[in-house]
Amino acid sequence: MSRTIHILGAGISGLSAGVRLADAGYTVRVHEATQQVGGRCRSYFDGATNLTIDNGNHLLLSGNHHVLAYARKIGSEAGLKGPQDARFSFIDLAANKRWMLRINDSRIPFWVFDPARRVPDTGPADYFGLAPLTWASTQTRIGDAIKCKGPLYDRLVGPLLLAALNIDPPNGSAGLAGAIIRETLLAGGQACRPLIASDGLSSVLIDPAIRFIRERGGSVDIGHEARSFTFDGNRVAAFSLGDQTVTLGADDAVVMAVPPRSATSLLPGLTAPTKFCAIVNAHFRFTPPAHLPPMMGVVNGLIEWLFAFPDRLSITISGGDHLVDRPREELAQAIWNDICKVAGIDAPLPAWQIVRERRATFEASPEQNALRPGATTQFKNLFLAGDWTDTGLPATIEGSVRSGDRAADLVLAKH
Repeated sequence: MSRTIHILGAGISGLSAGVRLADAGYTVRVHEATQQVGGRCRSYFDGATNLTIDNGNHLLLSGNHHVLAYARKIGSEAGLKGPQDARFSFIDLAANKRWMLRINDSRIPFWVFDPARRVPDTGPADYFGLAPLTWASTQTRIGDAIKCKGPLYDRLVGPLLLAALNIDPPNGSAGLAGAIIRETLLAGGQACRPLIASDGLSSVLIDPAIRFIRERGGSVDIGHEARSFTFDGNRVAAFSLGDQTVTLGADDAVVMAVPPRSATSLLPGLTAPTKFCAIVNAHFRFTPPAHLPPMMGVVNGLIEWLFAFPDRLSITISGGDHLVDRPREELAQAIWNDICKVAGIDAPLPAWQIVRERRATFEASPEQNALRPGATTQFKNLFLAGDWTDTGLPATIEGSVRSGDRAADLVLAKH
């Protein structure tokens, strides 16, 4: 019996669902409304820098088990590169202080007792003060669960949670923060090794997935925007793609992996987050100095994370709503000034590109988190995926892949 699964949306959530289902023998049809595949997790050629750059700079960790399993399945795990142990370089621009955070592999945090491995000006008791996050409710604010000040917060916890939740941490959901802490710091260094797609996100997470699906008889098409559903009782009977109608067979199903605004338009009555936060990424065509690590956290600067690729320097600023309307040239120069301080270089502004995503992630506050729907719907052959659905994590790549896996598993269980 032919079983076809239609996936609406070719971001990482939709592709991960497609890979899982194609691997199980289903015919997978992926329909992407835009002219590019990958959503926020993609690479493209940029004319301003004459380089292939990523839409956003994404850091993965060795504890992101769903992402690593996905990459392993599509044969691209080797493209995620990082050190053999959990080490992170930081600089505090205000204090002009540099350090290396080194987390031991064991779940027992021996590293917090070693001044050479932990954050400067912190003691072991500071780290144990994070414990309330591990059992906090998603309806509790981080600022009500832990003390959001002091060297440990300023130099590690705040930057980590801002990057993960993309919201000023005191206002974020403590439960979501706790999930990050449990899956990283509490899991030991074995789960905290930083991994970067050094050859670009598309080459590691997107293009191999498309090949995987197509090699198994499926398809991935762009410019296919779903406009509406036709329902028959408790199931989807058909959906429109422009002026084309796709009719579903008795054993067919749909995974809707589109942004929340599109999802609520297609499925009236669906609850979804309504507030979003921006992320600013910038890329500069400049060969990094040899001493610069692949990634560096920046405290008390405009930039938050600096990535050194072979042909460029790239930065990320989370919670970037205050920067989305700043003049581009002015912002580029301000960012480059920070990069020069961090990297110890003195050079004029090189070719650059700024990517500002106004609606990069849902606002990871308790109120918005409560609006995230689960993967099931009232229709037995319609399932949801996306980092904005209730994954138990903030809007991360790991959460995206987890949502796709969950939707695929529900299809497998019911069909």
